[in-house]
Amino acid sequence: MKIITIIPARMNSSRFYGKPLKKINGIPMIQRVYDNVKNCNKIESTYVATCDKEIYNFIKSINGNVIMTSKKHKRATERTSEALSKIEKKNKKKYDIVVMVQGDEPMITASMINQSISPFMKHKDIKVVNLMTKIKNLKEFEDLNEPKVVFDQFNNALYFSRSPIPSPWLKFQKNIYKQVCAIPFERSFLLKFNKMKPTLLEETESIDMNRILESGIKIKMVEIKKYVKSVDNIADLKEVEKMLYLNKKK
Repeated sequence: MKIITIIPARMNSSRFYGKPLKKINGIPMIQRVYDNVKNCNKIESTYVATCDKEIYNFIKSINGNVIMTSKKHKRATERTSEALSKIEKKNKKKYDIVVMVQGDEPMITASMINQSISPFMKHKDIKVVNLMTKIKNLKEFEDLNEPKVVFDQFNNALYFSRSPIPSPWLKFQKNIYKQVCAIPFERSFLLKFNKMKPTLLEETESIDMNRILESGIKIKMVEIKKYVKSVDNIADLKEVEKMLYLNKKK
């Protein structure tokens, strides 16, 4: 099985301009993501997909694989899909699984990528997988930048929301989860997904996984035990920087 990881990244983030090149303990965030991912032993190739020359030139400077994409994309999946087509043409091969890892997930590790891929090895009917981890406190639960997920008894996603779900009307519970943006797609499904029209709940929540659920397709959720945090703003960057520093000292 041929597996590729594509890391979509752009400078013009609406919440934090230029964040892919912001440094975390002296290392640009996009480099941390790239280095972590490429160490996965099940991945054949790792690429950064970007529309910005600054990111392109930086990845080239560290001898990384990078591909330029259109500036018109609104969703990371669209950028990933374009990059896949260009990479396959360049490498003269087709991949079976495409793992999309967001460029603002500097705490994702190679072992987490392996976990995200494992359901494809066991079940031929799986089209897409999402990682998830437990939310650690009420502040994070209420943070609109953190996509929450609820799932059924078979670990298939039921719904994704930026609002607190399940309802906190009784009390904040321990077993609540957020999405971690390492998302493997079956190749043909990724291409199909980007031809599907955006849906109401997807646009309401600004979470493209809801387009899949609204279309009646299952998303397999895989829990990772290690806590991770994405970077949406400067406060997140400082928090991640502290966590990575403390993890290194252990």
